Amino acid sequence: MARPSTVRGVLAFLRAGDLRARLRVTRDGRAAVRLNTGAAALRTGVLDVLAGGPAATSELARRLGTPEEDLLAAFQRVLAAGGLVREDRGRWSLTAGGRALVDDDLVRASHEAFAGFHTGLYRELGPLLAGGPRRRDVVEEGGVIARVSAAFEPFVDQVLRETVAAVAPRRVLDVGCGAGLQLAAMLEAAPGAEGVGVDTDADAAVLAERTLADRGLTGRARVRRGDARDLAGGAEAPFDLVLLANVVYYVPVGERVPLLRSLARLLTPGGVLLVVTTAATPQLTSRHFDLLLRAQEGAMELPDVDVLVGQLRGAGLEPAPPRRIAPGMPLVAVPAVRPT
Repeated sequence: MARPSTVRGVLAFLRAGDLRARLRVTRDGRAAVRLNTGAAALRTGVLDVLAGGPAATSELARRLGTPEEDLLAAFQRVLAAGGLVREDRGRWSLTAGGRALVDDDLVRASHEAFAGFHTGLYRELGPLLAGGPRRRDVVEEGGVIARVSAAFEPFVDQVLRETVAAVAPRRVLDVGCGAGLQLAAMLEAAPGAEGVGVDTDADAAVLAERTLADRGLTGRARVRRGDARDLAGGAEAPFDLVLLANVVYYVPVGERVPLLRSLARLLTPGGVLLVVTTAATPQLTSRHFDLLLRAQEGAMELPDVDVLVGQLRGAGLEPAPPRRIAPGMPLVAVPAVRPT
């Protein structure tokens, strides 16, 4: 039975201030601590060391090269309270949750991204509003962004397979190929096709090459670091299917029609440009991502879907109606055909 003092405390809490807001901020604060705890465990190397087997605090300190053993022990207790590690007779080991954070790359990349530049945007928003230098997350965090984008892969994969079945391409191009997941999906859906992946980020290009090698597709595809527009007139063009997935928002608005027009020229007559993108909507996720983009160097922003359709027409293509492809997320796909 609760003590009278406890009951009075609960009643006082319920009566004071905005209860819903207080509960929400408490919940969100705990989630923020949990997210940053996991990210710190990755950054410091604690979880990666324990992935190799249990270790005492002294051994862990030695392997991490830290002289602050007491501080490390306190951090391990935080990780234990968060369910990432456990202690047994003086030795620390990973829990199932800690193992998932180490082994599931999407979980790992999400901790790195959301405890890093995604929330760093708001910690550093004051200087930005005061006219300070724009952020460089897109340039400096390309590898992490490509890894986090893997969360969309199942949804993009489905629309890709449908498009490949309709087009029956012999040559495919993935513009801004990131980790190469969509390029691999197109090639797997079209066993007789060859493909090219292009990305301006060196880390992303390495990830794409690794994906192709892991899936046995190296002999059917090449990954290039650079601008897809440089492929015009080359031996690798034209293509029957060009994919532009989660890329268009990195392009300044004034340059989007010229880019789309250049990609249209890379298509065979009757070929398809498939644009997949997060769109500008009133949702919090969309608004946050749009702000993050606008805070970057390079005049980036999320596209309005109706405007994007008009830009595709302005590039000489014939777009089909856009469709949402991920439940609860502002992710849309717009196929556009080059007229014959």
